Amino acid sequence: MLKILGRASSINVQKAMWCAAELGINVEREDIGGKFGGNDTPEYLAKNPNGLVPTMEDGDLILWESQAIVRYLCEREGRTPWYPGDLKGRGLANQWMDWYLTRLHPPMTVIFWGLIRTEPQDRDLDAMEKAAGQAAEYWRLVDTHLENTPFIIGDEPSMGDIPLGCSVNRWFTLDVERPALPRLEAYYQCLQERPHYREHVMVKME
Repeated sequence: MLKILGRASSINVQKAMWCAAELGINVEREDIGGKFGGNDTPEYLAKNPNGLVPTMEDGDLILWESQAIVRYLCEREGRTPWYPGDLKGRGLANQWMDWYLTRLHPPMTVIFWGLIRTEPQDRDLDAMEKAAGQAAEYWRLVDTHLENTPFIIGDEPSMGDIPLGCSVNRWFTLDVERPALPRLEAYYQCLQERPHYREHVMVKME
């Protein structure tokens, strides 16, 4: 059985778990990291020298980095629409996955850490305000993109929606000033209709 090491509240673990569920993969998940600890033990570091989560075990394969795990699971199953059946679709899905990681993830992380992981008296409000402004601009880009497509690369969800789908839940859940982005809101509402999204992504942040 495929195994995911990592706590349910980690956005990176959520990517892997939501993806696996949509693909119909039976997964055993073990709480690692955060309040559960265990990610700094010699045993864990032998599997993932970064000491981060998630780590995936699939037989004798050990794989870390959430984006790589999502791609691996989608290609492993080869099931459309999550793994696009054509080169163009896969290229576009990969583009949006990488764009999320290089552009949107950094400011979203500043906001998350400031509001969830930092005591109010210790928060860097200037950094959080700057990050919220940056994130809003990136979400506005996504909103514009969604003008002609309900999901990131077409009429059905793909692996390109996994990182953005996890992040958009935080954007609409965190206490941050948000511009009106109707297409992004519709996208989020559509994702919430998916049972696996509600189970693995819409969990308490900690």
